[in-house]
Amino acid sequence: MRAGQDEVIRGGSAARRGGRRAFAAAVLVAAMALTSACTGGGDKPSSWQGGGSGDGGEKAPKATATISEPAADAKDVPASTAITFTTQEAQETTVEVKDSAGKVVEGTLATDGKSWQPAATLEYAQTYTATVTATGDDGKPATATSTFTTMAKPAKQIRVSSFLGDNQAVGVGMPLIVKFSRAIPEDYRDDVQRRMTVTAKPAQEGIWHWVSPTEVRYRPKTFWKANSTVSYRVQAGGLPLGDGWYGRSDLSVDIKVGPALVMTVDNRTKRMTVTRDGKKIKTILVSLGKKSTPSSSGTMVVIEKLRHTVFDTLEELGPEEGYRTEIDYAQRLTWGGEFIHAAPWSEGVQGSSNVSHGCVNVSMKDGNWLFANTRVGDPITVKGTERKLQNGNGWTDWNMSWDEYVKGSALPYEPPAAPGDDASPSAETPSAEPTA
Repeated sequence: MRAGQDEVIRGGSAARRGGRRAFAAAVLVAAMALTSACTGGGDKPSSWQGGGSGDGGEKAPKATATISEPAADAKDVPASTAITFTTQEAQETTVEVKDSAGKVVEGTLATDGKSWQPAATLEYAQTYTATVTATGDDGKPATATSTFTTMAKPAKQIRVSSFLGDNQAVGVGMPLIVKFSRAIPEDYRDDVQRRMTVTAKPAQEGIWHWVSPTEVRYRPKTFWKANSTVSYRVQAGGLPLGDGWYGRSDLSVDIKVGPALVMTVDNRTKRMTVTRDGKKIKTILVSLGKKSTPSSSGTMVVIEKLRHTVFDTLEELGPEEGYRTEIDYAQRLTWGGEFIHAAPWSEGVQGSSNVSHGCVNVSMKDGNWLFANTRVGDPITVKGTERKLQNGNGWTDWNMSWDEYVKGSALPYEPPAAPGDDASPSAETPSAEPTA
């Protein structure tokens, strides 16, 4: 994840089941003033060092520090572990983790200020020492340490992949799509989501939504702001994912969002209105699906673009209804086969009647123009047809209300306290027969 002053949307940090731990490395943080004794987690307490007390000796420091996980001398610790700790009466707290060679491990403080996650998966079968130092307003440090050893490399690993590639340019409706090579059990998805972060510039509110046990997506509350830069990361390396499976590696992707090009089609007028950054730039005559094969009404996004292709439905529909037709300027909208595409055979009725098999027919000239100006992820809303878009038939993330989308998160949604603040809400495509 690229650090900066951008909004970072995280899922949190603490682990709650055996084998799932918290994060580690060196950082300086402000802490709340609390009171408690300085003891470690597990069978052996974490250690702390301070001054003496009584009989004229130097008084013990006011601050205390405790490391709860990993416990001192813990073995077989997941390589995804973090350091969870508490500090009391502390004005400043430093956290440092070193490997057996004395090299400092880099990482990131969790939003709750109680744990530290390594910037990369720890090495397998290696020993590390975590040190938490709390300093109170008396200037005296109290230190807690924990030395632990990570587990051997697991045999069962789950691959994490992104649909989007690094530095890909996308439209303002593009959801972030992360896939897993094996189903993630429902009670492990919250842990996965805690390790998923999204950083957007400018800052934008959003959340992850599980569409299936093997796929999770992210969208902002409204379309991405034009010309945004977005980075997302999945720190799944070494993370326990149930039934003895672990994440294979971390994933990090940077993308660029283009201008806000939005298409709206009204069945009543048989016209498409195209806006860029809120200004109307073009009106296009269209022909939608005929009554027996209506187009879907709803909000979709461009999934893929094909300059030239062939629509072949002979096997699916048979010789009477099926067809095999060469198509130019095709832009897929649904897995069911709805496209925007040039249709020179229907140019005479475009703007007046519907004759397609469900696609948005436009002229060759307008098809060429659209193809040259759109990106994957550009949104299109079709209104007033006989059929409603089914969620899941394409990237239908924007066909759900924000409240509906939030329900797909494995973690409770926490809106940002103020604009710009951090918030904690972070391939192959299925094939389908086209319709023309």
